[in-house]
Amino acid sequence: MQKDISIYFDEPKSFEPTNTKALGGIVGLYFIFTQKTFIQYPFDKSKLLYIGMSEKKTNSIGNRLSGHFEGKSKNVGLVNYRKIEPLLFTYLNFDIIKANWDFRIEDLESYFILSFVEHYGVYPICNNKTGAEIHSSELKVNLKIDWNYFKNI
Repeated sequence: MQKDISIYFDEPKSFEPTNTKALGGIVGLYFIFTQKTFIQYPFDKSKLLYIGMSEKKTNSIGNRLSGHFEGKSKNVGLVNYRKIEPLLFTYLNFDIIKANWDFRIEDLESYFILSFVEHYGVYPICNNKTGAEIHSSELKVNLKIDWNYFKNI
């Protein structure tokens, strides 16, 4: 039997170096989104642009976000959206989730991306990789993700 776990996101932070540097050493998922612009996806609209992951403390959420901010990650979409308006981000610390998650962080990222696809019809506009399928029969939890967060902020 699967256990339902609700996932809620923290207050958004401004996507700028002063806020990303503080996340050095933290492993988990991060979400980059617009302040005002809604992206029209096939099933609904959302401000979410990108779901990312840090799997090692040496390449922490802070490092990954800094790479996106500076353009080192080569994600042209994020760079160009930032030219139009300031972006926001939030994150989930994997240390908090792993007590209820029996799989790797890469699988958690895939779970989130595939859940987004289920709700919106396609991958987030700045994600250009596909998530590996996790078979629901293997999961002991059902993560109930608050996707409305990215509409109501």
